[in-house]
Amino acid sequence: MPQYRKDSVTRRLCASAHLDDTFALYVDRALTGDRLDALGLSLGINFVALARHARVATRRREALDRRLAYLAVVVPLSVLTGVGGLINGHGSLGWVAIFGPLGAYAAAWTLVHHKESVGRDTAREVFHSAERPERTAPPVEPEAEVWLNEMKRANVLPYADAAAQTKPFVGSGDKLKEVVWQPIDISRPADAPGGGKLPLLPFDAIDLHTFVARHLESISGLPGLRAQNRLYVLGSNACFLPELVPDRTRRPHARIPKQLVQAGLQNPGAGMRTHLCLERIGEGGRMIVSMYLRAILQPPSLTWEVAAYAIPPLDGRFHRVDRLPVAPRERWWDLVKYATSHTGRDLRGALGRLSARRRWLRDHDRRLTRERKAIGKQHVLYDYGAKGSLREDLGAWDAAGYAERTDAQDFLFRLQQGVLIATERFLEDHHVDTSSYDKAVQVISTQTYNIGNVSGPSIFGNDGTIAMGGQQGPGPHGGPGPQGGPGSGPPPP
Repeated sequence: MPQYRKDSVTRRLCASAHLDDTFALYVDRALTGDRLDALGLSLGINFVALARHARVATRRREALDRRLAYLAVVVPLSVLTGVGGLINGHGSLGWVAIFGPLGAYAAAWTLVHHKESVGRDTAREVFHSAERPERTAPPVEPEAEVWLNEMKRANVLPYADAAAQTKPFVGSGDKLKEVVWQPIDISRPADAPGGGKLPLLPFDAIDLHTFVARHLESISGLPGLRAQNRLYVLGSNACFLPELVPDRTRRPHARIPKQLVQAGLQNPGAGMRTHLCLERIGEGGRMIVSMYLRAILQPPSLTWEVAAYAIPPLDGRFHRVDRLPVAPRERWWDLVKYATSHTGRDLRGALGRLSARRRWLRDHDRRLTRERKAIGKQHVLYDYGAKGSLREDLGAWDAAGYAERTDAQDFLFRLQQGVLIATERFLEDHHVDTSSYDKAVQVISTQTYNIGNVSGPSIFGNDGTIAMGGQQGPGPHGGPGPQGGPGSGPPPP
C-alpha cells in the first residue's frame, strides 16, 4: 500500500515556504536569526532543509519587492512628467502620463506572475522530488547550520521561566496528563528458587532509565521510538552551566556532556532535572505523542513521574501544495488570475514591506544590543529558555481525523504498558520482590481516558479522563477542552 514519506512534514513545510511569504519570513527569522534564547525541539522537522528553503523564498520575495518599489516610484514620476509637459505646451509628453503607469503596471504584473510561477514550481519539486529536501536549496550561514544540526540530537533544553508554572516540556503540544505513579517498594528481596531470599543487586536511577530506553522499543512494539535522557533547565538558570551557555551573550547549545545529563537525574539542581523523553512520531509525521518519565528513587520506594503530550497534524493551510493546478491550461489561467488580483496590492505595498523589514531588523538589533550590554556590564540574569516549538505552533486539532486519534491512543497505551513491563523486568533482574509492583499496577490501570471520541482503559490512573483535541472530556484543568489548539500557525512577523 502507498505510504507517507517519513519526511512528509518537512517537505510540506518547505513547499509552503515557497507558497506563503509570511510563513517563509517567520521561519527564516526563527531558525537563522540572531537570538539569545533557545529554539524549541525539532520534533520530526528537518530544520536545516526548512531554513534553506525559507531563505530562498524570502530572498525571492525581497527581490520582487525591490523591483516593485522601483516601479511604484516610476508611476507618479511619469504622471507628473506628463502633466508638466501638457502645462508647458509639450503635448507629446502627455502620452507619458498615460502609458507610463500602464507600462509600469504591465511590468509589475509580469514580475508577480513570474515570482508566483517559480514559487509554485519549486514547491511541487521539493514536495515530490526523490531528492532529500535539504539538497534542493543552497546552504544558509555555516554557524546557523551547525546549530540547527545540533538540534537534531538535543540532550538539553532550557525552558522559559514562565513555563515553570505550567510545564517545562515547552513545545510538546497539548497536555494529556501529568501524574506521579503509585510508589513501589524496592526494599524486599525476591524469593530464591530453592528457598530463602536472593541478594538485592544495587542500582540507581541512571541504570533504570538506561534499561527502559534500551528495551522499550522492542517491548512496546513501537518501531522508530525515540528514547533518550534530556536535561531540562530553567531559562534564567541556564547561565550557571558553562557547558550550556559558554558565552552569556550568545544562544545556548543544544548538546552538553552526558555526565551533566546524568547528574540532573541523580542530583537534580535548581530548576534542572533530567527526564527520559519518549517521542513517537506517527505515520508521515502527522501526529506526535511524547511521554516524559523521571524515576524518583528514594529507598525504600520507587515511583515514576509521568507526563504525556500530543501535537496534532499540520494546519490545513500547509496542504495548498496538494491543490495546485498542474494541467497546462488550468495552471496558466490560475497564474493569470493570481497575478491580476495581486499586482495592484503588491505594487502599492512594496515600499512599506521593504521599510518594515529594515525597521524590524533595526529594532531587533537594538534590542539584542541592549540585552547583551545588560548581561555583560550589569550582570543581569537572562531567560534563555525556549517558549515553544515550531511544530507545536503549526498543528491544528481540526486536522486530526479518526486514524490520528486512534494511533495516538495506541501509542500512549503501548508506551505506558512498555514502561511498566520494563520496570518489572528491571526489578526482577535486580532480585526485587515485585508484589508491591503488582499492587501499584492495579491502581495505575483502573481509570478511563478519552482521546477525541475514542475511549479506552486508563493508561495514567489518577483522576478523570484525558481529552485530546478538545472534542470530549474535560480540559487540562477540568474545564472545556481547547477548540482547535494552536492550529492558526505563527503570527505575522
